[in-house]
Amino acid sequence: MTVYKETIALKSKGGEPTFLNITEEVKAAIAKSGVQNGICTVISPHTTCAVFFEEFVHDVDENGTEFLQLDLNDVLKKIIPDNIAEGQYRYPGEEHYKAVASWPDAEAYLPGGDRTALLNCDAHLKATILGSSETFEIDNGKLGVGTTGYIYFVDFDRTRARPRKCKIVILGE
Repeated sequence: MTVYKETIALKSKGGEPTFLNITEEVKAAIAKSGVQNGICTVISPHTTCAVFFEEFVHDVDENGTEFLQLDLNDVLKKIIPDNIAEGQYRYPGEEHYKAVASWPDAEAYLPGGDRTALLNCDAHLKATILGSSETFEIDNGKLGVGTTGYIYFVDFDRTRARPRKCKIVILGE
């Protein structure tokens, strides 16, 4: 049995959820792995990010975000509104602020002591609902999905742009 692992580097834009189509990167990893039959798991190691499977949509808004992604975000906002004020959610609490302030790189998370930079409870909850991974079939060396099935990585954290990564683990023969 072959085990192949790859990490892809991504970048979130901040200000709004960042949806990234990673289908081609996953297909390339499968090809590099040499696995003909098995499974491919795509994993986000970040707590405000999720991986999901959806139809590719040709219609996009002025920022290039696909309509299904906009609709998904609108639906999630109805059940989990954007975190815009302290006290709107229990998280982050006082102990969390203290812990982050003690980190060696605290300035990256609390620029100038700005506590609003940690108002991302909604991002954590949305990512929890969607999940941090998806598993796919590898069939005859190809990603086993239909023509319109695409794999997306989303960072729901709107607080700032930042580098992200996504892990691909392939098992099979």
